[in-house]
Amino acid sequence: MRTLAGKIAVVTGGTTGVGRGIASELAHCGARVFVTGRSIQDGEGRSQVTGIRCDHRVDVQVAAAFERVAQDAGAVDILVNNVWGGYEQMIEDGVFTWSKPFWEQPLWRWDAMFDAGVRAHYYASQLAARSMVARRQGLIVNISFWAAQKHIGNVAYGVSKAATDKMTADMATELRPHGVTVVSLYPGSVRTEKVMQAAAWLDLRNSESPEFIGRAVTALASDSDVMRHTGEVRIAASLAIEYGFNDIDGKTPRPLSLADV
Repeated sequence: MRTLAGKIAVVTGGTTGVGRGIASELAHCGARVFVTGRSIQDGEGRSQVTGIRCDHRVDVQVAAAFERVAQDAGAVDILVNNVWGGYEQMIEDGVFTWSKPFWEQPLWRWDAMFDAGVRAHYYASQLAARSMVARRQGLIVNISFWAAQKHIGNVAYGVSKAATDKMTADMATELRPHGVTVVSLYPGSVRTEKVMQAAAWLDLRNSESPEFIGRAVTALASDSDVMRHTGEVRIAASLAIEYGFNDIDGKTPRPLSLADV
């Protein structure tokens, strides 16, 4: 079903992994999709999907990307904030630093998660929200994770994800009177390209394809009463049960709980 025909979507950090899966499913449902990323070439893409080269740490590039979307397609109906930083260089000088205590963490990781993550989501939302408010419609999805609620990995990761969820809640308060919905969305264990490189050492029996969380986004975007979810933290696998969709292999992953992660 082409339920999103005529809709314009932007997926930040949409070239690989979760972002790629989200962009693919939005396009499959009929939306015209623009994906941003540092590695993509301008205009690169496939049917219904157009790439825009953009470093979300550079404000002028972000503004230019949204201006291009406006010129090429019009106002943004769906924004998915997926871009993130801090996953780079997990091994430095032969040492795995990701799980180090905060006093031994490289300081650049904090900056990367906020500059290329939380701040990038904030600025992209600012640019998209202006036209959404004017038209009194729109959906903003902030990709987050359980680290907002439980120590996973390191302190910077948890604080940045908690900031994402708090940003969602406060944006929802300000956007609710204007008919715009904001949701934090948690994936489960996703079979991204990097995860599959280590598949031999991982338990992937309850894992999800990148397209699965894309189906969660399209379900939200297709829901005429999506405003009931504004400000909420939602789990992709829980939305699958609520909306009745499966993963691309026909399976429905079990929703994780806080105790599981």
